Amino acid sequence: MNLMTIDTETTNSLDDPIVYDLGLAIHDENGNVFHTESLVIAETFLNEELMSVALFADKIPTYWKDIKEGKRKLVKLSTAKRIVKNLIKRYGIKTVIAHNAFFDYKSLNTTLRYYSGSKYRYFLPWGVEIWDSLRMAKTVLLKDEKYVNWTIENNYLTEKRKSPKLTAEVIYRYITDDESFIEEHTGLADVMIEKEITKYLLARRDPNMKRMLFNKSKSEDTEDLIAWYLHSLAE
Repeated sequence: MNLMTIDTETTNSLDDPIVYDLGLAIHDENGNVFHTESLVIAETFLNEELMSVALFADKIPTYWKDIKEGKRKLVKLSTAKRIVKNLIKRYGIKTVIAHNAFFDYKSLNTTLRYYSGSKYRYFLPWGVEIWDSLRMAKTVLLKDEKYVNWTIENNYLTEKRKSPKLTAEVIYRYITDDESFIEEHTGLADVMIEKEITKYLLARRDPNMKRMLFNKSKSEDTEDLIAWYLHSLAE
């Protein structure tokens, strides 16, 4: 089964995130990669005011360098949307994955609505399932005594609830036994670690693992979207 993992980097607020970097990889359940894209969204990236408030604005010179060297593509949002749609069709993708998928889902839709004046509202094609590797990790790793003890020993605990952290960086440190690993926080680089997290979680073969961001494959189901958002806030 071919899968697509995506990751976004955004500016503006967390309530209304605007995407400037979209990374993606086509891969199988064993983590073998068949195609990658690093797409820099021109409407956002060329807007100095928006980029000035980006959390990782210090990386802008590196982005320009990579664009000039052909490592990243500077494209309009409509082009990025078409690239994703075409790749999903070409590789027969039925599942798109992200870590904390609600944020990436929301950021892509918010960006599309912002730049299209709400003429277009959903970035991903109709019918694809959206898996959340964060939700997968919650149902697998939080009941794994070894992982829980490891987070306690290394003080990888949330500030408020003192529960084990499940960020991509922490999970990747655990599965690779690399305490020095630092997440790059650029789209494609983060995708490459997140697809390894998915590979690890799928290999656990946990029949009770929850994968879906929404309860139905119909990604535009507003009730499911609201329900999952409220559920994530409660957690």
